[in-house]
Amino acid sequence: MYDAVIEHLQNGGLIAYPTEAVFGLGCDPDNEEAVRALLALKERDPAKGLIVVAASYSHALKYIRDNDIPQDRRFAVFSRWPGPVTWVMPAKSDVPDWLKGKHDSLAVRVSDHPLVRSLCEAYGKPIVSTSCNKAGEPPLMTAEAVRQHFGDAVLVIEGDVGGLEKPTQIFDAITGQQYRD
Repeated sequence: MYDAVIEHLQNGGLIAYPTEAVFGLGCDPDNEEAVRALLALKERDPAKGLIVVAASYSHALKYIRDNDIPQDRRFAVFSRWPGPVTWVMPAKSDVPDWLKGKHDSLAVRVSDHPLVRSLCEAYGKPIVSTSCNKAGEPPLMTAEAVRQHFGDAVLVIEGDVGGLEKPTQIFDAITGQQYRD
């Protein structure tokens, strides 16, 4: 079902896809050229870092220092996943700055959106997930709006956003501190 999308990602292309609240803009998180193209398209400061979205926690283990998450905090994380909650987790030392920004952590979400889950499962790993918009502008909510705004710069995956009224909450997996409501 996603053969053309997978090939596009493998070739460094950008995609737009429905998430829990808005259309997301994504690419292969391990492809520096693709990530930099995404940041340029969004006009996003690379120091901010990005979110990766996955179908399962095991997919995210490549990027995070799992053993650094205390057992009580691990329960808090897993009790909200899969779901529309993003957790900032300690990043492995080999996670590049172009993905984690100026941080020693990486934001991760195990999504419960059926399209996002099936896309990540088909790709076999997480993908970058940031709101589909230029920095400082409202996020786009439909495939048609994405096409009008970005034209052929991204491959648009048809589908409906989930029922959230605003982007996912973001919490620190170690401290529980909330970064975004």
